[in-house]
Formats: sequence, structure tokens, C-alpha cells
Amino acid sequence: MAFPTPSNAEAWQPRPMPVGGPADGVATSASAVSWGAVAAGGAAAAALSLILLILGVGLGLSSVSPWTHAGVTATTLGVSTIVWLTLTQLLASAMGGYLAGRLRTRWLDTQADEVYFRDTAHGFLAWAVSSLATAALLTSVIGSIVGGGLQAGATGAGGAAVAATGLAQDDEGASMAYFVDTLFRRDAGTSAGDRAAAANVAPVDAAITDIGTDRDAAEIGRILMFSNLSEPLPQDDVRHVGQLVAQRTGLSPSDAQQRVTDTYARAQAQAREADTDARAAADAARQASATAALWLFVSLLIGAFCASLAATFGGRQRDA
Repeated sequence: MAFPTPSNAEAWQPRPMPVGGPADGVATSASAVSWGAVAAGGAAAAALSLILLILGVGLGLSSVSPWTHAGVTATTLGVSTIVWLTLTQLLASAMGGYLAGRLRTRWLDTQADEVYFRDTAHGFLAWAVSSLATAALLTSVIGSIVGGGLQAGATGAGGAAVAATGLAQDDEGASMAYFVDTLFRRDAGTSAGDRAAAANVAPVDAAITDIGTDRDAAEIGRILMFSNLSEPLPQDDVRHVGQLVAQRTGLSPSDAQQRVTDTYARAQAQAREADTDARAAADAARQASATAALWLFVSLLIGAFCASLAATFGGRQRDA
């Protein structure tokens, strides 16, 4: 029977348990990632973010008012929102990262630099889980921030195009109907006989006149709506509308055509004003959305840094 050599005898000897090993009740893990600690830190950070966001909404609504000279200004509200979002990311991410570092298992026989890197990675992973969970809960809010500028820009461009083509009015055509009504305005002293004499026609009954006026108004409305307000009204339309106006108001043909030209110019001015307002609103919405997206990006970076840094503190206390 062969006895073990000295080298084999050393192999049969039990190895001493390192200090802080399982004998001391300290959990160890061969894996470089403690997913349980990452999930716990991410869940805590997401919950704190949600709580702080709800608190921020409540404080924001309590600070604004629809009344003039009451409540904070829009600039103050915007700056306060940016500061609150940044503070929310800082606090929530720091807590999540600290929990991820403090709750992870101890890595035995691992160099200090590797432990530091793993703690940093745990904090970053906790922040990532928290950000994804928060985004899933607040998809509509983030979507409105990111897509608000594009949607507002498309709406503004559509409104500008509609205004430029003379279709900037409600379903009943009230905007263009106002200009049509101004064409048929007449002096208070002008009688039906004077209007008929000016138009070289026989006087007719008032009811028939009203029916004709409605028919003429509808025709003029169609002419003006069909025309492109960014271009002058064709001369044929000016003469035809001028004849209808002269028949109903008693104006001379030249004065009636001048009224048509002036009224059309006012409609063009209103369309240009609507175009300018729509473009200004679209540009303001675009700038606001761009600013919100950029500051949200900065706050997320701050959160990632705070989570990674706090995880190193938590891991250091875990190994102490």
C-alpha cells in the first residue's frame, strides 16, 4: 500500500477558511453581478422618483393661477420644473445606487480595483432599471415632452397653410362670412328705390330682395373661399362681385369694385396675421420642447453619476 507523498499530503489537508468567509456568516457569490441588489435598488429609485414627481406636480399646480398678476410666471415655473427634475434624479438615483452597493454580496479574493468597478456597475445598472421602470410608468409624459415640438410644428405649419389658402375659418365659414357681410353694407339713407335706380332695375319686394341677397352672399363667399388669399383677386371676380355689390348697395360700379378690393385686402391681412401667429406658436413650442428634452438628458446623466458614486459608498460599507 502506497503512502501519500508530501505533496499529496498537503493536498489532503483542509484549507483554512478566510476571515469573513462563510464561517463568519458572510454570504459570498462567484457572480460579478448581484441582480437581486440591482433590482432592489432600481425599484427603490423608481418608487422615490414617482413620489417626488407627484409632489412636484402638486407644488407646481399650487403655484400657478389663471388670474392676472397671480401665481408664478411661466419662466419661473419652467426653471422650477427643471430644478425639481434634476433634484428628483439626484436623490432617487443616489438612494437606488447606495442600496444596490450595500445589498450586494461580498466578493472574496477580488482586488480592490475590481470591487470598485463592480460597485460602480451595480449603481449604474440600478439607475438603468429605475429609468426604464419610470419611463414605462410615465410613457405619455415623456412622449409629450419629446414629441410636443414636432406635433406643434406640424400643427402650426398646417394652420399657416390653411390661413394662406383662405380656409382659416370654422365649420360654418364665420370668418369669411364677416367679410361678405361688409360688402353689402349700405348707407342708412339709401332706400330700395335708390338702389334699384343705381342698378338700372325695377324695385322689387323686400322679401325677394332678401332672398337675392342671401344667394349673392353665398356666391361671393364661394368666390372668396376658392381664391388664394396670398394672391390678388382676379379682375373677372372683382368685376362680377362689384356688380352684385352695386345692385344691393346702390354704389356706383367703380365704388363697388373699390369696396371689393379693400375688403379682400383686409381678408388677406387677417390671413397673414394668422399665418404669423401660427408660425410663432409653433416656434415657441419647438423651443420649449427642445429645452425640456435637453435638460431631461442632463438630469438623467446626473442621476447615472450619482447612482454609480453612491453604490461605491454602499459597497465600501458592505465590506467594512
